[in-house]
Amino acid sequence: MADEAARGSAKKADSGDAEGERHDEHSPLQTRAAFIQNWDWQSIIGLNRAACERGRAQHGYNQETHEKVRHQWEETREQALTLLETLDFLYQCHRSAPFLFFNGNTFAEIARRLVDVLFADLSRGRRREADSLAAHYVAGVLDRESMVSGIDSLLESAEFKPGDRVKTLKGSLRGTVRKILADGRIEWQPDNTRTELIALPESLLRVKGRGQ
Repeated sequence: MADEAARGSAKKADSGDAEGERHDEHSPLQTRAAFIQNWDWQSIIGLNRAACERGRAQHGYNQETHEKVRHQWEETREQALTLLETLDFLYQCHRSAPFLFFNGNTFAEIARRLVDVLFADLSRGRRREADSLAAHYVAGVLDRESMVSGIDSLLESAEFKPGDRVKTLKGSLRGTVRKILADGRIEWQPDNTRTELIALPESLLRVKGRGQ
């Protein structure tokens, strides 16, 4: 099995992507490395075969696209790309459908493993959410802008003050911070309730913008 990412590749960041767009130079999404260097095409075939076995589907190649995507993969995997460009490439591979079934699952799994390794410093809950956002984007069920903003939110320092608007990691509850306890935990009140909950800072995200 291939290594999930080039080790130590998340240490440096670039200030823009291949299209000349400017981003926060400290964002891990702008870290540049050959992230899929250790994933040869045989390892991708293995992931798809495993996905097909789990889904009880036939494993096989799309004769119209397989060789083209394989060539693009082998050509691209040695290149230093930003993490965001790498996720874009995985999405493009999924859309090109080199296999008969489970193309989305195959390339989304690579995205999930990359993010899990690169964001190892995050709390477990935040890292899982980041993994999920990247995988859902590559699988085609989440748009690019939502994926980027979601990951950027997860990477923000979890420092709050009374009155801050917050939400849970999955966004199922929103509310307002009431106080910061002596041990650093957050006392907050979900909207439209009289209940006050206690949470760890890393389990909440700050809500931005008006009317949120």
